[in-house]
Amino acid sequence: MVKSEKESIERLLDVYKKSLNTSDAKLAQSLYATDGVFMPSGAPSAIGSEQILKSYEFVFSQIQLNIEFFIDEILVEGDFAFATTSSKGTTLIHANGETIPEENRELFVFEKVNGGWKIARYMFNKTK
Repeated sequence: MVKSEKESIERLLDVYKKSLNTSDAKLAQSLYATDGVFMPSGAPSAIGSEQILKSYEFVFSQIQLNIEFFIDEILVEGDFAFATTSSKGTTLIHANGETIPEENRELFVFEKVNGGWKIARYMFNKTK
């Protein structure tokens, strides 16, 4: 049972990576619990579905990500789970057309909602 829970979370993280790499704010929003919290580095927290959507729309209006996720750990405890990950790739800055290296570490907290995993809290910061 625990293995399939971890696999479900791995699939969710894969879809999240796709949302980032395709600048799909609606897809990113859909992966969060309705009361989820997105805590981006250097920006205010987005709380709840509407703010989360607006936050991702803003991010994607500024940059285009091309990253890969690396899962360090997934721990499942009942209806909650957390994952620590790292990501590495590039960021295209729309304002100047410059592509720069992108490297972060992330902390995800997941909550089981209606039998499926959703992002309850997500925070990241730059490692370089």
